[in-house]
Amino acid sequence: MILLEGCRVVVTMDDAGTELENGSVLIDGGVISWIGQGRPPVREQPDVVDGRGLVAIPGLINTHHHLYQTLTRVHAQQGGLFDWLRELYPIWATIDAEWERTAAEVGLAELALSGCSTTTDHHYVFPSGVIGLLEAEIEVAEQLGLRFHPCRGSMDLGQSNGGLPPDRVVEDIDSILAATDAAIQRFHDPAPGSMRRIAVGPCSPFSVSERLMRESTALARRRKVRLHTHIAETLDEESYCRTTFNRRPLELLEDLGFLGPDVWLAHCVHVNDADIRRLAATATAVAWCPTSNMRLGSGFAPAREMIRQPARRGAPGFAHDQGTQGRGGDDCPPGVASGDPRRRGVPRPGRRRLDRGRQARRYRAFCHRRADASRRGGGSGRGPRLLQSGSGAAPLRRGKTRGP
Repeated sequence: MILLEGCRVVVTMDDAGTELENGSVLIDGGVISWIGQGRPPVREQPDVVDGRGLVAIPGLINTHHHLYQTLTRVHAQQGGLFDWLRELYPIWATIDAEWERTAAEVGLAELALSGCSTTTDHHYVFPSGVIGLLEAEIEVAEQLGLRFHPCRGSMDLGQSNGGLPPDRVVEDIDSILAATDAAIQRFHDPAPGSMRRIAVGPCSPFSVSERLMRESTALARRRKVRLHTHIAETLDEESYCRTTFNRRPLELLEDLGFLGPDVWLAHCVHVNDADIRRLAATATAVAWCPTSNMRLGSGFAPAREMIRQPARRGAPGFAHDQGTQGRGGDDCPPGVASGDPRRRGVPRPGRRRLDRGRQARRYRAFCHRRADASRRGGGSGRGPRLLQSGSGAAPLRRGKTRGP
């Protein structure tokens, strides 16, 4: 049991926008069980951490990342997505476990230093004969104390079969499915509060066959794990899907059964009203990657329209990736990830639930207020530091459970 005591302010992110001056946070068994002022109502004496001068916010959650790309920043500066990929695929074909470990150490440290306590990673390049890639990043995440939800990604559609990647960086379907199933059985921990879970992540419509998409979907649902892929990122991708499949990207995913509450999609830049209704009706989540999309000139996802879309099961879940992530986004400087909208602060029963747009605006306003106070000389000369939830501890959700 750990008590973070006497923080300059505790930002609860509850529906009322509560900020507690001189507040404290009690972490019990890795879960935030109490916030308030003064001493917590517990008999056991907790280990006390001095919070004076700190601003405590919920740990941030990064919903899309390619850690291995950390070591190939600043390539193809003038190219869009397809040109960027064509230049980098040959370099990525040389990846090994040492590369992956180094990239994970840098990328995960950047995330931790920016206040991120939970992250995913979408690793889909597995050159023939190279082992230990997923294992390397999992080990680094454990050493750094981040909650980790990596995707065992895949590509099976090389250039000789009409795909974009060169044949030497793709795998055959049977090997992919066997390796993915083995990763789930070895590493996935479904328990509440788990620090590690595995998702299934076929890469994209231009690097994965329809058969692999269908069989990956079946595997994930048989093993009760989540699904992730890139979709609707660029107009080139949309043109490819129309030419190859005679369908738009989201129509393709719907036909493949790759939508639902167990799915989150990266990008969704080029979606129309029908696509957004499709996402909402299936409760499919979207990871927004604005820095990556701006870096590659891909466009800008219609976030507001997605959040506002009414549906029987609610608007699609919408989250923001970290400033260093996304396709091409590893060229961007570290930023601040926004929290998964499903993760709130300690619940306050009976309060009206805020829409996600208002919550994001409130968080930005908070940052501006604190920055202004620091410039006026309040507190220490350096201004307040931001403190993430310790050791990956996440804010409570309804029912006091948590997980990646």
